[in-house]
Amino acid sequence: MPLRAIAAVVCLTCTAVVLAATPPVLEGPLPGRQVFSPTNWWNQDVSAAPLDPQSAAFINFISGRTPSSPGATRQVHPDFGPPPYGIPYVVVAGDQPLVQPTWTAYGSESDAGAAGRPPGYPIPEEAKTQPNYIEGGVAGGGTGGDRHLLIVDRDNWLLYETGATRWNATLARWQANCGAVFDLSRSDRRPEGWTSADAAGLAIFPGLIRYDETYGTAEITHAFRVTARSTNGYDWPASHTAGSTPGAPPMGMRLRLKASKSLASYRPEIQRVFRAMQRYGLIVADNGTDMYVTGTMDPRWDNGILNPAFHSLTADDFEVVQLGWKGSPPRAPANLRIVK
Repeated sequence: MPLRAIAAVVCLTCTAVVLAATPPVLEGPLPGRQVFSPTNWWNQDVSAAPLDPQSAAFINFISGRTPSSPGATRQVHPDFGPPPYGIPYVVVAGDQPLVQPTWTAYGSESDAGAAGRPPGYPIPEEAKTQPNYIEGGVAGGGTGGDRHLLIVDRDNWLLYETGATRWNATLARWQANCGAVFDLSRSDRRPEGWTSADAAGLAIFPGLIRYDETYGTAEITHAFRVTARSTNGYDWPASHTAGSTPGAPPMGMRLRLKASKSLASYRPEIQRVFRAMQRYGLIVADNGTDMYVTGTMDPRWDNGILNPAFHSLTADDFEVVQLGWKGSPPRAPANLRIVK
């Protein structure tokens, strides 16, 4: 009988796994394994990257600042916490049975499955009837919200992601608006113009703030996912557009917490998260609420710690890294933003 969803024992130093009859609390997909290559955009240190010439204008837009409201700003908000908040993910073994979802919106831009493997997605049977496998916390996904489903195949080191995920009991099939599969040992980008389970065409899992990293002992070495109320085209590393609002940030834009922002007054775990924002930044990956930073759904998060700390930051504490910047020496931006 194949091993279904697995969960690491809730202990920061443990690596044993146990069968999970309920959605797992995870201590990372696998101890010590790198999600994507060290040179992947999610893992790239941008602390020394140049500012974009439009940095101030983008920050003003995100802040909602206008001539009639010159003092407007936006607080940073942790878009995660105990269920049903945040995006859950599930780790499965390589022999988890594959099922083929029906695509409801972006079938031509969806992956049938992983390259070199049979088609299908390793969706655990429990996701039909157990809450918190799918974003939103509803068993089977329900019918409202983004309903992301994130699955890490630990043995084949693959990431499967779907959006607007729903178990249709009447039709006896899984439905989703889009599906994308990522080889976590590589850094492949989606084809130009393609979406993914996220509007920007990026993987979601690598950009989540995870409990195991936040309360671990090592530094967090990747960027985080952030949303903006509207966007204008896209730039590298994004591959897909979901808006053309003049003055709005493009999908793929990277915000960086200013190095001048002192972190000394924060708790050690919050310092670890904010240092990652200074070194790796926030990547705009979807339309939503300005400055909402995404993390995992996990019952151990304490909103009494998260909310005051995140709310102490505003958009003005950030700056925008040069659009399309890919490393040293700097390269020209992709110039794929829609300009109107």
